Amino acid sequence: MRYGFVLPYGHARSAAELAEIAEEHGWDGLFVWEGIWAIDPWVVLTAAATRTRRIRLGTMLTPLPRRRPWELAGQTSTLDNFSGGRVTLSVGLGVAGEDRFWLFEDDPGRRVRAEQLDEGLAMLQRLWGEQSFDFRGRHYSSRAVGELAPPPPPAPVQRPRIPVWVVGAWPRPKSMARAARWDGWLPHHAPTDPDHQGGELTPELLRSGVEWIRSHRAEAGLGMDGYDVVVEGTTPADDPRAAAERVRPWADAGATWWLDADWSLGFDIEQVRAESERRLRAGPPRVDR
Repeated sequence: MRYGFVLPYGHARSAAELAEIAEEHGWDGLFVWEGIWAIDPWVVLTAAATRTRRIRLGTMLTPLPRRRPWELAGQTSTLDNFSGGRVTLSVGLGVAGEDRFWLFEDDPGRRVRAEQLDEGLAMLQRLWGEQSFDFRGRHYSSRAVGELAPPPPPAPVQRPRIPVWVVGAWPRPKSMARAARWDGWLPHHAPTDPDHQGGELTPELLRSGVEWIRSHRAEAGLGMDGYDVVVEGTTPADDPRAAAERVRPWADAGATWWLDADWSLGFDIEQVRAESERRLRAGPPRVDR
């Protein structure tokens, strides 16, 4: 089990300071929010990389359908090289139904965004190489040419690629199959029963999803070694035993990462920073104590 912390809001200076504190107190990763017309997460993570040597760095999460894959490939590859191979890319369809996140374009709908997500992921796999390539999709395309001058960004340090965690809606097979093809599952519960209004994820549901992914990957000749199952929640800073007990059922159900994330902190940078530092200094909610 590894432990990350999500900084829900903050500028690059705060992130750099908090990343150093996170590393000193035993956390394994720092993740930052990525928005639309917002503080640039890749600048923020680069600042965090300057103050750390070990922890992983990533977003929570990148709405890939809202990004140009070639630009994201350059950002992630550049940071992976700068940090010595510590980037994790988390992707999903992005927020729907909130005007704040659709100021500059209309939402094309879930189906289109799902197509863009699949095409964007397929392109990233090629874009992290150092050669031009032919690609013909419904939404994106690329063509192979001769020598590229100036050259594309260098390939990431990590092989075979930067790890990609993908949102998968359990128990929807198409969404789950997408997550199973990559390097980690970001669980979301989306009941298929129209009469079922609840969408809360439970350890029991997580366990079922992990078994589905295990079976699906086995059919494709893939194992679970190195595959991550990522659960997000909050734990108290002032009671290590209670914090660990909150995480333990998720670890028992198959989670490999716990991300402490308190999205209720709001958008006062100084308040978010102070509360984040308090939680980070208390250390991760380890279940192996």
